[in-house]
Amino acid sequence: MANLQLEVVTPEKVLVSQAVDMVVAPGSVGEFGVLEGHAAFLTGIVPGELRFTAGSEARSFAVTTGFAEVSNNRVSVLVDAAEEATQIDLERARRAMERARERLARERGGEDVDFQRAEAALKRAIARIKVAEKSK
Repeated sequence: MANLQLEVVTPEKVLVSQAVDMVVAPGSVGEFGVLEGHAAFLTGIVPGELRFTAGSEARSFAVTTGFAEVSNNRVSVLVDAAEEATQIDLERARRAMERARERLARERGGEDVDFQRAEAALKRAIARIKVAEKSK
């Protein structure tokens, strides 16, 4: 009964293009869910988990920043990067989180640290870890 078309696209490739029953994504003002017949809207996407179901299949992705558009039973998600939960290297994500935390812990007056970039890296790493741990 999948009557909702989902597309998840990164600059490198189309990761998902299939009919689904439900989509849940991390929007800029909070997590949102989409079922068939949902009202049209456009929102930002923040680092977090995008999940969907199609029949008995459930899949989950860690996504970074981007946008989502819902219109006419179609959900288009355009993000900088996305990684399926089963493909996430948990140890690599934990190391990235520690590196970002170390950068953020440095004094602002000291080394030249790009705090916005380090904070974004921390959010991405945390999202990847949560998605990977949830799928285990």
